[in-house]
Amino acid sequence: MQVFDGMTLDFPIQLMDVGASAIAEVPIYKVLLDQQWAHLNAFEGDERQIESIKAAYGESATIYSDFLFDGTEQTLYLATGPSGMTSLLAPRLDALRFFNGFEQFGQIERTARVQTRTLDSVEALPNIDFLKMDIQGAELTVLKNGRKKLKDCLAIQLEVSWICLYEKQPTFGEIDLWMRSQGFVPHCFLDVKRWSITPTIFSNNFRVPGNQLLESDIIYIRDPLQLDRLSVQQLKKFSALAHHCFGSYDLCVHILRELEQRSAVEKGLHHQYLARLGSRIPIGLGT
Repeated sequence: MQVFDGMTLDFPIQLMDVGASAIAEVPIYKVLLDQQWAHLNAFEGDERQIESIKAAYGESATIYSDFLFDGTEQTLYLATGPSGMTSLLAPRLDALRFFNGFEQFGQIERTARVQTRTLDSVEALPNIDFLKMDIQGAELTVLKNGRKKLKDCLAIQLEVSWICLYEKQPTFGEIDLWMRSQGFVPHCFLDVKRWSITPTIFSNNFRVPGNQLLESDIIYIRDPLQLDRLSVQQLKKFSALAHHCFGSYDLCVHILRELEQRSAVEKGLHHQYLARLGSRIPIGLGT
């Protein structure tokens, strides 16, 4: 599989999306599926979302209907499907009241007792190269119970809250410390969402943000200062993720140079790569 000029993969990239409901976004990994360079392992316990996942990805995805957490029985708090706020954690009412509109978004229609699984207990699941999670505060618990399946993971996309919207939700600081302890470092924010504080509304639209940070999607990557710990195949997959999913051309060059040093790709490939990017690189090409 040729993922860009001069770079081929021997095996497909294994993607994983936990909370894979296709509500209002095109995931950054979709280009890999469209080009048949990857396979998606989609986890969605909310049965209301399954058909939309099938429609979006077809045979490119294996769908798991498990609720990933810590393997215990938990209470599921079901909000309306379009709100995206169904969670294994109870909503934090004072935080919802703080933001315009969130009392309605987080309104619970009903609860249900569900049996959760740990990520490491899903035997059919291959080891994962790229993980995306958006599961309303339960991300850190899933990560802590999935070390084996994620031992080769190259990058992780997480939704993090700046003000926790759920009871017992880990803070960004807790998540960041744990990610760093596992050999990951922050790479980039895909978005930084702000919201207006009750009762102030701008332009008669409560969705017009003020300055208060609400949540962000952040990409963590394997420490780029320790590429020597990765195999050639991992480096090739890492370069494809950097180029196609993150638009991180400088990270891609950094990885290509490591591959060149190992004689795993032709010498000077990173120069050819930069030259092909053209206007997407507004600064000098360097050495």
